[in-house]
Amino acid sequence: MLLTIERVIILKSVNIFSEVPEEDLVEVASIVEEVHVESGEDIIVKEDIGTSMYIIVKGRARVHDGGKELAVLEERTVFGELAALDPEPRSATITALEDCHLFKLEEGPLYDLMAEHVEVVRGIIRVLCRRMRNTLRQQMKQKTCEKGLDRD
Repeated sequence: MLLTIERVIILKSVNIFSEVPEEDLVEVASIVEEVHVESGEDIIVKEDIGTSMYIIVKGRARVHDGGKELAVLEERTVFGELAALDPEPRSATITALEDCHLFKLEEGPLYDLMAEHVEVVRGIIRVLCRRMRNTLRQQMKQKTCEKGLDRD
């Protein structure tokens, strides 16, 4: 189990919390749960209803839909924030590629944090906007490729 100061340092290095003052991160550090997942174990399963978000402290995880790999998540990556904000079935499965040490933050405490710390809200919005832009770029690339195939 990490010390509070170690948790604060890790949280400060995560995009959602990078703008949050250290003294406020002490509160965040006190409510995150440390979770250990072994290599090959599922962290999130597609279609499960989730109410928590995760931060990879150590390790890597694979995002996949069946056999199709969608992404590899590295240390300090946040995932699952959509379900923590609006519980819906998970859109993909996330499996540990190696032993992972995670921080887990549940929906209720996350909303409490957001109510008290606007910087957390801004951080979450930044992450969601970045993901949306990446998705739009991928869709545009795919459409461009499809148009190129149609011409042939």
